[in-house]
Amino acid sequence: MSLQSMTGYGRGEAAGDNYTVVTEIKSVNHRFKDIRFKMSSMFAPIEMDLKKTLGESFHRGSFDIFINYKRSENNTKFDDIDPAKVKNFLEMMKKATDQIDVDFECSYTDFLRSEFMADQDDTKSEELQALAREAFGKAVAALTVSRQGEGEKMVSVLKDHRDIYNQHYQEIAKQADTFQTHIEERLKKKFQDFQAEIKIDEPRFLQEVVYYLEKMDVHEEINRIKAHLEKFDQLLTTNREVGRQIDFLVQELGRETNTIGSKSSMKEVSDNVVQMKVQLEKIREQGLNLE
Repeated sequence: MSLQSMTGYGRGEAAGDNYTVVTEIKSVNHRFKDIRFKMSSMFAPIEMDLKKTLGESFHRGSFDIFINYKRSENNTKFDDIDPAKVKNFLEMMKKATDQIDVDFECSYTDFLRSEFMADQDDTKSEELQALAREAFGKAVAALTVSRQGEGEKMVSVLKDHRDIYNQHYQEIAKQADTFQTHIEERLKKKFQDFQAEIKIDEPRFLQEVVYYLEKMDVHEEINRIKAHLEKFDQLLTTNREVGRQIDFLVQELGRETNTIGSKSSMKEVSDNVVQMKVQLEKIREQGLNLE
C-alpha cells in the first residue's frame, strides 16, 4: 500500500437477473471525513453498512456517492404493473361510463402510472440492496487505486520541491562557519570608525560582540532543519496518514528558515531563504491533498 491522495474517482457495477446497480464515488481533500449519499430511499437501510465499508479503506476526504439502478433487458416496467389494480380501475370506469352513456378509451401506456404499479416487495429490495453492496465494493476498490495513483504523483512532486529546498539549505550550511566571521569583521570595522570620534571601552565592546555573535549563530537552526528533512523523507516512504504530519513539519521548517533569515544580513543567505520559503509553501499546498 502506498500513500494516497484524497482526490480520486471510483466506479462499480453489479448486474442481476432483473436489475443493474451502478455506484460512483468522487473524493476530494477535506480536513476530516465527510460522506454524502445520493441514492434512492430503497438503499437507506444499508447506508450505515456502506459508510462502515468506506471508513475501513479511507480515513480522510470528502466523498460524494451516487447509487443508481436500471432494469435488465428482460425486465420492463410493464412487469411491475399490478393486474388487480388495472382490473379494478377498468371495472370502475366501465360502470361510470355506462351510467352517463359515454365511450371510454385507454392505451397500454396509461397503466404505467405509479397508481397501477405493484407495491414494493421485499424480494425486489433485497436484490437491489445486494447488488448495491457488490457495486459499492467495486467502486471502493477502484477509488483506492485512483487515490494511490494520484498519491504517487504527489510524492514525486513533493520530493522535487524538497530537493530544491535542500539545495538552498546546503548553500546556507556551507556559509554557516563564515557567517559569524563576516559579522565580527563588520562590527570591528564599526568599532574602529567610532573609536576615532568617541572613547569606547574595548573590553566591554568585545564582550558585547561575543554575546551578539552567539545570538547570530545559525548552527542550531541548520541542525534542526537537517533533522526535519530526514523525518520528511521517512514520511514519504510510510503507509500511514501523513497529510497532517507534513503540515506540521512544514511549519517547523518554516520557523527555522525564518530564524536564519532574521539573523542574516548577507544577501546570499537572504536570497536562499526566500527560495526555501517558496518551496515550503509549495510543499504545504501539495501536502494538503495527501490523506
